[in-house]
Amino acid sequence: MSDQLKIMILSGVREQGKDMFAVQVKDEIFVLDAGLKYPDSSLFGIDVVIPDMEFFKQYGDQVAGIFLTHGHADSIGALPYILRNWDIPVFGSKLTIELAKIDVQRENKRRNNDLFNVIDADTEIDFRNASVSFFHTTHSVPDSLGVVVHTPMGEVVYTGDFKFDPSARPDYRTDMGRLAEIQEGGVLALLSDSSNAEANFPNASENEVGTYITNVFRNASGRIIVAAKASNLNRVQQVISAAAATGRRVLLTGRDVAKIVHTAMKLGYLEVPDGLLMKVKELKDVPEEKTVILETGRMGEPLHSLQKMANNRHRMIKIHSGDLVFIATTPSHAVETTVAVTSDMVYRAGGTVIELGRNMHTSGHATGRDIQTMIDLLKPKFLIPVIGDYRLLEKVKDLAEETGMPADNVFITQNGDCLAYDEKRDRLVRDAAVPGEDTMIDGSGVGDVGNIVLRDREVLSDDGIFIAVVTIDRKKKKIIAEPQVTSRGFVYIKANHKLMEDSIQVIKDAIQANFEHKKFDWSELKQDIRNNLEKFLYKQTNRHPVVLPVVMEVNQNRHRAMQKRTEDQEKGEEAGKTPSKKGTKKTGKAAKKHAQNKKAPKNGKGKPGQKPRSAKKTGKPQGQKAGKE
Repeated sequence: MSDQLKIMILSGVREQGKDMFAVQVKDEIFVLDAGLKYPDSSLFGIDVVIPDMEFFKQYGDQVAGIFLTHGHADSIGALPYILRNWDIPVFGSKLTIELAKIDVQRENKRRNNDLFNVIDADTEIDFRNASVSFFHTTHSVPDSLGVVVHTPMGEVVYTGDFKFDPSARPDYRTDMGRLAEIQEGGVLALLSDSSNAEANFPNASENEVGTYITNVFRNASGRIIVAAKASNLNRVQQVISAAAATGRRVLLTGRDVAKIVHTAMKLGYLEVPDGLLMKVKELKDVPEEKTVILETGRMGEPLHSLQKMANNRHRMIKIHSGDLVFIATTPSHAVETTVAVTSDMVYRAGGTVIELGRNMHTSGHATGRDIQTMIDLLKPKFLIPVIGDYRLLEKVKDLAEETGMPADNVFITQNGDCLAYDEKRDRLVRDAAVPGEDTMIDGSGVGDVGNIVLRDREVLSDDGIFIAVVTIDRKKKKIIAEPQVTSRGFVYIKANHKLMEDSIQVIKDAIQANFEHKKFDWSELKQDIRNNLEKFLYKQTNRHPVVLPVVMEVNQNRHRAMQKRTEDQEKGEEAGKTPSKKGTKKTGKAAKKHAQNKKAPKNGKGKPGQKPRSAKKTGKPQGQKAGKE
């Protein structure tokens, strides 16, 4: 087997989003896209998911560059986390680089831009062992590119997200002549978009979509609220054009839409008439029948913002009677339920809903026929379906076989797979795996949330937490204080006194059983309490809360000293209440203070070597120390 050429599937197969692949030529690695995906409901508290950062720990010094196909989060979203730790050059079209900078600087405002390199479809970059060139593709954002890695063994082509639409604007159009040139060079392997492979009818052209949106606007009598993704600049342009054609003004709402729109306007990718966009403070002065609100939501997800509008929890907008909500995105299977729930909430608030996807099929991704066209144009020796769920990868394999490609030349992979080219056999063969796990992002933490944490979060969300606190004397083998129990999200404590009392007895029994062992073990004691409580609580309630035992140990020497001080003080205070024949005797703190004042020199300074009296210390009692947890 040769180590001259390897194709690494780092992320983006058997799933939707976080696309990242790599081509290794000798000791140089070319990374193709670096995306993220948004979590589903099973990933409690997770903000986003990115590819495995372990790859860069192992191979970062070999990476010659990251080559971006377009400016959507599934292709650029992981960059902030990669560039936080590794100085790797990034290459992309003018718009893609500007959108990438917005993402990176949002996470790290101090990050400089010297790693970003603007290229276009005519660029070819020479490296030691290979060269990289590009070609125009059609997607929902302009300046989208495919990537070609030219190697001594043949060309490796990565389509990125693509489709064919002959009616698309020039800055959206696939360069068919360039594809023919690439085919003439001999395509060894094609990594093809698979995410819309099941569609067996053509996408509606963007001209048709634009006309449809304009008609929706023309027929609306009240305010229009449009839900769309900020990075889908094609759709944003259509909304702006429809508003201009019907005499409406547009308010942009959402985390990133203003930055993205103004960046696209500056670069000439969006045409916006003067005065069409309005600010929030102008909203009350513009008649509702002349208003369009473009809502893009947080992290590219507008549906949750629509729900807030319907529930009167949005900071600016409340949906009311007469509003038309136009969902201008084609929802994935993962969010179809969310669309239905959102629509129901809008109707309850008095609005109506129109979904673009229910009236015409539109997608930025290749249909089955588009994929077959790409295979026919490039004539690759090997095909690797990427960017899609498992069933979609299999669908692409079937489509390839229909074009005459041998089934053995189509590789269904999973994240972490590595395919090496064996020159003697002229075959791609499976090689040692590379890092391909998910990296979870929770707040500022990168990869510090794993499956165990997610499982705990799931249990907490389902059955809550049960906390048991107890103080023991290990040497005397006795419980010093009655165990305390409480819970959150498990049961209503006031209505379950018996359950709580019985739980305390379970804790006592577990501790006494542990005391009977010859050798005391903290971890075993805590585990026994946890296990016994889990069994008892499940038996009583049929629920599995997270059980958290907190065991503290008393330090006997300090405990006795504290008890003695307390007893002495109490005796002194009692004695101070009875006058003596020789006068009133100062006791307790007063006696101590009097003695110190009597000994102190008149100048107020202590004797040589004597430290001034320190201020009284406050804090935790000295008689206890936390046991091991």
